[in-house]
Amino acid sequence: MRCLIEVEKGREGVDGKPSVGATYRSLLAKDGFPPPIPGLNSCWDVFRMSVEKYPNNRMLGRREIVNGKAGNYVWMTYKEVHENVMKVGASIRSCGIDKGGRCGIYGANCPEWIISMQACNAYGIYCVPLYDTLGAGAVEFILLHAEVEIAFVEEKKIGEVLKTFPNSTKFLKTIVSFGKVDPEQREEVGKYGLTIYSWNEFLLLGVNQQFDLPVKEKKDICTIMYTSGTTGDPKGVIISNGGIMTLISGVDLLLNHVNEQLTEDDVYLSYLPLAHIFDRVIEELFIFHGASIGFWRGDVKLLVEDIGELKPTIFCAVPRVLERIYTGLQDKISSGGVLKQTLFSIAYNYKQRNMLRGSKHDEAASICDKIVFNKVKQGLGGRVRVILSGAAPLANHVEQFLRVVTCAHVLQGYGLTETCAGTFVSLPNDMSMLGSVGPPVPNVDVRLESVPEMGYDALSDTPRGEICIRGDTLFSGYYKREDLTKEVMIDGWFHTGDIGEWLPSGSMKIIDRKKNIFKLSQGEYVAVENLENIYGLVPDIDSIWIYGNSFESYLIAVINPNKQALEHWAETNGISGDFPALCENPKAKEYILGELAKTGKEKKLKGFEFVKAIHLDPVPFDMERDLLTPTYKKKRPQLLKYYQSVIDSLYRSVK
Repeated sequence: MRCLIEVEKGREGVDGKPSVGATYRSLLAKDGFPPPIPGLNSCWDVFRMSVEKYPNNRMLGRREIVNGKAGNYVWMTYKEVHENVMKVGASIRSCGIDKGGRCGIYGANCPEWIISMQACNAYGIYCVPLYDTLGAGAVEFILLHAEVEIAFVEEKKIGEVLKTFPNSTKFLKTIVSFGKVDPEQREEVGKYGLTIYSWNEFLLLGVNQQFDLPVKEKKDICTIMYTSGTTGDPKGVIISNGGIMTLISGVDLLLNHVNEQLTEDDVYLSYLPLAHIFDRVIEELFIFHGASIGFWRGDVKLLVEDIGELKPTIFCAVPRVLERIYTGLQDKISSGGVLKQTLFSIAYNYKQRNMLRGSKHDEAASICDKIVFNKVKQGLGGRVRVILSGAAPLANHVEQFLRVVTCAHVLQGYGLTETCAGTFVSLPNDMSMLGSVGPPVPNVDVRLESVPEMGYDALSDTPRGEICIRGDTLFSGYYKREDLTKEVMIDGWFHTGDIGEWLPSGSMKIIDRKKNIFKLSQGEYVAVENLENIYGLVPDIDSIWIYGNSFESYLIAVINPNKQALEHWAETNGISGDFPALCENPKAKEYILGELAKTGKEKKLKGFEFVKAIHLDPVPFDMERDLLTPTYKKKRPQLLKYYQSVIDSLYRSVK
């Protein structure tokens, strides 16, 4: 396959084990994986070396607010950031926290976030991001599970931390605000014997104290990053210095190969959560090159304005952001009048045709770029040359459209927290990779493992199976959960749970999930069987099939209502009609949806786990229509095929 080399032959399954396909790696690693970068053993070395090499480069910037209005970006240099990092690090150490201690960071991306993280890196303290969208109680769970001793917190999030008292105070002793602290908060914290500091107070805490920086090795833990558990509590993914260093060397090699290497002149907009591995490693890569990182203001409505002011050169996004850009552009095109629409259509078709024939995006239609597509380019600040999408699949039509109109490379990547984010990424100027996540990065081995129960064969002419990954970017295990680690790490291979298909181009296409677990478009995992068990507690329904996919942000469901219960509700509310007619009645759907929501709230489901639209089917799921197995388990692919038109209609109705 193009882009890949085969390093191990596939083999048939033995002793009940599934068969596995051939092991592949990037063609760029044909002579072995990229060698370690000299002197780079930890994330601290990444920052330290850049401070030495680029002391006066702009590093961290935020918009200046004057009279309530956002102005220009104001910057701190690498040298200035280093000075603040050393102050914060000394203050952390003066609180009695040594190498291996745990430091929580909670809040929106900002310079203080990075400074706190680098202080942890300096002294070998485990950085533990706290991410509240993991669900109710997740912040408290992480504080306790990771035994966090000190927490840096965005000013407006301090109240959320206080809600975890008194439980979290078992380990938590110090809170540092990214901004100020009000007297009420200081009093509340004091009641529990903790200390709270404003940012400026904390900078001065260790000013007259000297602490030696400990030796940091590649095997040392850098961060414990919690991810949403598919069922139950979040899982703490242990990521080592070596994992991040390996990723940096591999991605750097790849960027150089496609002539898109990062330089100190590059600018990145930091808005994707630093609590996620995707943004964390991208920012490490920018720091490695002495480049600039500007922060957004934390409001998605103002994101485009921040982009226009910062003028980034690399733009990373999740599909939902790119879908908003796509929709916005489509609205502008449709409201532009017949002449403009016609001109755009001609330019689009001409450039797309040339790109499909193999022309590079910047050579496919240079006149069209200047006359028609330049407005789109300027809307992204005018300097974006690479757009990278990750966290969930990007719809084909959106990817293809943006590849043509943005005057930039639009690449799709795949990775997990457990693989240190980067595992696959599509290559520039290759339209055959549309809809795929590209070949592996040049520091991992990849193979497919057959999943017979789902009909996926890793040894067939079109290899399909569970994606398994091996390499030094892999995580060191789940914190305090050796049982879960053993489930996914088998003979050195990490089993992702995602089903992939090798394409002739050497690209990987994600086609399914091994278990009945899927991602919504904003990256949240949904454990559908668990949800069906919860919603099945509603007495008014007999059966429920919940559906969602990675191109939508919410769940829908097909329900077999309980005939007696629905007829009783109708009689009580003066609604007539037989059972099939009641199932079509909008008020009946509204009632059942309300009962689902009530149960969801009682069970403290996360926002994305609530069902947004339903179809009531008076005919129970059955074996005659091949919707159930003989043991009455749902056949999900068959249910999807049978109810496809219903599903399409439900999604249209919500939109």
